[in-house]
Amino acid sequence: MEQIRDLAIRLRDLRMNYVDKQVLKGINLDVYKGQIIGYIGPNGAGKSTTVKIMLGLVEGYTGDVYVLGQDIKSTGIAYKKKIGYVPETAEIYDSLTAREYLTFTGELYGLESGLADKKAEKLIKIFGIDDMYDSRIASYSKGMKQKVLIISSLLHNPDILFLDEPLAGLDANSVMVFKEIMSQLVKQGKTIFYSSHIMDVVEKISNRIILLNDGQIMADGSFNELKDQCKEGSLEEIFNQLTGFDAYKEIAEEFVSIVQGDQL
Repeated sequence: MEQIRDLAIRLRDLRMNYVDKQVLKGINLDVYKGQIIGYIGPNGAGKSTTVKIMLGLVEGYTGDVYVLGQDIKSTGIAYKKKIGYVPETAEIYDSLTAREYLTFTGELYGLESGLADKKAEKLIKIFGIDDMYDSRIASYSKGMKQKVLIISSLLHNPDILFLDEPLAGLDANSVMVFKEIMSQLVKQGKTIFYSSHIMDVVEKISNRIILLNDGQIMADGSFNELKDQCKEGSLEEIFNQLTGFDAYKEIAEEFVSIVQGDQL
């Protein structure tokens, strides 16, 4: 049990079926506290299913899932106060102001209303949108909404942060700030589970990369370790080699040829 408590996440023989399709085929994974995990894979590989199981959003799986030393099947929802989540596509309450939304979110995580409001207002100011704090979220740009989602995931100071394409819509300066925020959080002992299709970002920020393909872990290690194993240059090239996707040039050539009218 002590070994489990030293881990942020432990998965053992995690399996999941949707009707007659086996989405996860026995995932075994130990994630240590203070790591940034880059969780990558093609569409349909099982990335989102893995994350949603750990978040307690999907049931019907088999195997064992421990988050911060607790078996989520038996611990109820208590562990959720210690995790944060930025989904790829979020249903955000557009009719609320950012103040209302973030205060409400903070209260859901157990913060006192006044403290949640105070923290949220300061974080909004750091992101440069404090002049919109009392405006309805419906009037926000995509990037501004993403900043609100990021703040809502961190407001309660979670121990584990689950991120699914968190940089969508952010401007270049905000991306730089957010990368540094992740670096600072890890130095504080936080764990970040980062799922993205943007390979160069995963390559730069992750100290450990896990490649999932067809419901199974195909590779697990630092970028340099994966590079040594595959003899490839970029993470994108490693990804293509390990998933067997090597036809991208031919597909692109055919696409452009049709656009130009050569194959009509």
